[in-house]
Amino acid sequence: MTQTTTRFPQYATDYQALASTSGEPAWLTQLREQAWTRFEHLGLPIIRRGNEKWKYTDVRPVANVAFEHPLGLEPQVDSSQLQKAAPWDASWINLVFVDGYYSPNISSQPTGGVYVGSLAEAAQSHPELVQKHLAQQASFEDDGFVALNTAFLQDGAFVHVPAGQVLSAPVHLVFVTTGQVEPRVTYPRTLLLAGTNSQVTLVESYVSLADARFFTDAVTEIVLEDGANVSHYRLLLESTEAYHVGVSRVCQSQDSTFTSASFAKGAAIGRNDFQVLLDAPGASCTLNGLYLTTGTQHMDNYINIDHAKPNGTSRLLYKGILDGKSRAVFGGNVTVRQEAQKTDAQQTDKNLLLSLDAEVDSKPSLLIYADDVKCGHGATAGHIDDDTLFYMQSRGLDVETASQILIHAFASEIIDTVELTPLREYLDRLFMEAIPTSTLRLGRES
Repeated sequence: MTQTTTRFPQYATDYQALASTSGEPAWLTQLREQAWTRFEHLGLPIIRRGNEKWKYTDVRPVANVAFEHPLGLEPQVDSSQLQKAAPWDASWINLVFVDGYYSPNISSQPTGGVYVGSLAEAAQSHPELVQKHLAQQASFEDDGFVALNTAFLQDGAFVHVPAGQVLSAPVHLVFVTTGQVEPRVTYPRTLLLAGTNSQVTLVESYVSLADARFFTDAVTEIVLEDGANVSHYRLLLESTEAYHVGVSRVCQSQDSTFTSASFAKGAAIGRNDFQVLLDAPGASCTLNGLYLTTGTQHMDNYINIDHAKPNGTSRLLYKGILDGKSRAVFGGNVTVRQEAQKTDAQQTDKNLLLSLDAEVDSKPSLLIYADDVKCGHGATAGHIDDDTLFYMQSRGLDVETASQILIHAFASEIIDTVELTPLREYLDRLFMEAIPTSTLRLGRES
């Protein structure tokens, strides 16, 4: 069952305003038209009955707000504001997008044959390359959010690392929302192409400068050719009043290596829809995630790994820390197709509940169609262990300090996987400061 766009007149108005502009390649105009037509048919997934992908997440709060997409604004933000809102290192290649628009004045540029810059400019300077890969991994045929993002595709980030190139400096994409009186929507778009035997580190930061209500509809596409190595980090640090739907699609070729870690502590409703296709022998991926929710926040991680060819390896470990009346969802599949023999896959979801009112719905699953594989999955959810707390108190620690140490140790397993030292230190401080100072003692006694 679909929801037509008669419920979304603001999107229709903004799309018509965008369609009246010119200057883009004809193929891009056609792509946006196709996506808009598909969105008119799909709408947003407000009906959850029979829709397993959205069974535990209600997007009516998003659908019921008339989010405006301003056209042609040039908001002013300086780097000092960004350094307070996001991890920042002057040695990184930093690309900044403010309210959906590329800001070259506070962005940096690489040298040496690697393209890191505006997607709109790349569509003009590298048309064959962009047209070949854009919207090929993130299909809008059955996803209303991807269709909406593609329909409003004006600009974004394009990263191309040619074959054999090793980009030593991390690429940091900062998507910042300034916060306005009226609710607004932005459509961040990222396309990363890693050539044969290339290497690159990508950091995506989604941040806000005000505690305002807005909607971020983000799509990221990553393509790894043979032997490519990509390290990826995704940070959701937006306003606790914001709504965020992030769709990431990754396609791996032979003997490529993809490592990703997602971190989230912002947004009233957050969705991390991540899918990796291991489409050639010898490909491997590692997906880690850590999120902390408080109040009435809702965080949904929908993670899928598709082993399409033999001798693939995947590791998935997500951890959640929930406080207040917040709720989290973990779902998705590890699929092993019939021809994907010798697959080695492990999937794990762990959750720490700091409140009796917090709730998590965890549904990891394996779909195995091959007979020569080594696969496993599991999920846990529980409170701070009373016996461990008692032991630490017997060594002179008060209950709050002991609880914070245990929570930090729980989070550190994911944070410590971050290879970028400045980013790892930033995340460690961020999550330490976010740990509740007064934790309800939960365990067998509760």
